[in-house]
Amino acid sequence: MCGITGFWQRRPLDESAPSTLDAMMHRLHHRGPDGVGRHLDPQRGLAMGHTRLSIIDLDTGAQPLSLPDAGLVLTVNGEFYDFKPIRARLACDGERFRCKSDSEIALHLYRRDGLDFVHRLRGEFACALFDEKRERLVLVRDRFGIKPLYYRVAEGAFFWGSEVKSILAHPDVPARLDRRALLNQLMHTMVPGTTAFEGIRALRPGHMLIVSRENDGWRIEERCYWDMTFPHADDYDADPNPDDYVLGVRDRMIDAVRVRLEADVPVGCYLSGGIDSCSILGVATAMRQDPVKAFTIGFDASAFDETEIAREMAESVGADQDVLRLGAAELYGDAYRKTLWHAERTFYNTLGVAKYHMSRHVRDAGYKVVVTGEGSDELFAGYAQFKRDLFLHGVPEAEREARAAELAASNAVFEGSILPERSTSHPAMDALCGFTPSWIQPWLLALERARPLLSDDAASEIGDYDPVSAIAETLDASRLEGRHPLDKAQYTWIKTMLEGQILTWGGDRVDMGNSVESRPAFLDHHVAEYAATIPPQLRVRDGVEKWVLREAMRGVLPERLYKREKFAFMAPPAHVDDAKAQAVQRMIDRHLARDAIEAAGLFDPDRVAAFLAERTTTTASADSVRNDVLLNHLLCMQLLHESFVESDTAVPAA
Repeated sequence: MCGITGFWQRRPLDESAPSTLDAMMHRLHHRGPDGVGRHLDPQRGLAMGHTRLSIIDLDTGAQPLSLPDAGLVLTVNGEFYDFKPIRARLACDGERFRCKSDSEIALHLYRRDGLDFVHRLRGEFACALFDEKRERLVLVRDRFGIKPLYYRVAEGAFFWGSEVKSILAHPDVPARLDRRALLNQLMHTMVPGTTAFEGIRALRPGHMLIVSRENDGWRIEERCYWDMTFPHADDYDADPNPDDYVLGVRDRMIDAVRVRLEADVPVGCYLSGGIDSCSILGVATAMRQDPVKAFTIGFDASAFDETEIAREMAESVGADQDVLRLGAAELYGDAYRKTLWHAERTFYNTLGVAKYHMSRHVRDAGYKVVVTGEGSDELFAGYAQFKRDLFLHGVPEAEREARAAELAASNAVFEGSILPERSTSHPAMDALCGFTPSWIQPWLLALERARPLLSDDAASEIGDYDPVSAIAETLDASRLEGRHPLDKAQYTWIKTMLEGQILTWGGDRVDMGNSVESRPAFLDHHVAEYAATIPPQLRVRDGVEKWVLREAMRGVLPERLYKREKFAFMAPPAHVDDAKAQAVQRMIDRHLARDAIEAAGLFDPDRVAAFLAERTTTTASADSVRNDVLLNHLLCMQLLHESFVESDTAVPAA
């Protein structure tokens, strides 16, 4: 796990290039505090940098890696699993390795297979490979976007980096917040491939970017090498044998956890009160000879605290549980600002702040690696939003009203964020899916409140831009045509919220902010490809979400957890108690004051003041939740401006 960055310019490098590359790498120090490496090719105008977090091959795995005889140079952020058998097969073919790192297999696979090398890679990764003979740069991002990778194309140079801040460290890259992205972030749903910053794009999950010189510019080819693919609705087995799918999931999950326990440093687990992280812990403890360290976040609001059931799980498998308790003082203020600096995008809930604290706690405990439960809900239909779409569009009409009402009652605390309190729709999503997925409906309602808060200049600049149509246009309609409603709901979420939210400010960015590598075993592509074949009626059976996973993991789960309905893991919103309300008010006084708003130029200060006054009088639960959501996004946008545009700090804002 590391950070990668660099630039390729049309003119030769001058004497400033080493210091410029160093500045870009310095912004990624948290991703790789154990060492730095550089590759400078002055005549080609190429500079490649790498910051290292040593996890595998602690002694000889420094990067960049190269094959001089083939003219190949490589930097990698992430892990390639099952690399030892691949090394052995390549060695039998005559390949010779220079170190014991998992990363080196990418060089030899590329020499043998060309661009098809990526199909042999298993894991979480982003890499940059320069091919001197073909004069091309190849950027690759893993299938689900677990590891980040960004780039900017300019007339005279191409820039890339694991985080946007490394690209912004180059003196030729201006920092300006994208006004269209501003509107998307206020409604909480980014357009795939975009960032908060003008001119800087994210390489999409499952894609590679092939960059080469062409006349006076650049030839850029973006190629999709993998996508989540569900069968057509008519192709599912009409009378499936549940036992077959239960065993299929179990076998693949065991293997996915097995490879993620591979490291030359201690490996722990994140543990909440859900079956996802509990399943990971149950399998991991069965494999390990020593007790597994299980790290749990505890909150001071009982409605959001899962420590009791997590403790029951840890005790049942003999894990060594470590609980970190957090309250208002930890969720706002300085930690909030630091989390935003690492995330580089807004967040609607302080869960990311809580995880930032946890990753620091993990690192202080002597751990660099944790196995996590992200991705299970996406693959096995765990979210309440998915069940709502199934109940509204995929079950007999006679059952719909009762099932939807029962779901709303059991998830009432999440109305306004996870679930809409009333149905709404958008024509672009209706055209794409045949309905508007429930997961985006709360954000459509948030958009109604958010757009009027823009400054006149920002509103004029984006004109009639429709952020939902922009999202829909990036999705592959062929992956949705003829699919079951549950598959449509899962696919659209996976392509948007999984990468843009769960794996960003809820995953890599806050973990790597404290130099901790997180490994989400459920997002192993072998698990994912098999999960897509599970018939919808087995994913949600008799109203029970993730039924197949529950059955596959039943032996390692306490009975209470096995029977428990999915509960979204969130931090308590600011409106739930006075301490949090006071903590967030201090941030409002500083970052949403009239002078701060006018300086950023993103919002209208009078309309923001009216919103802030209105939120204190709201009594409806869903409205209170939505106001908290929008307030977080407003604060985050102001902080993005302060941290990256106004001050351009090389360290988190104090």
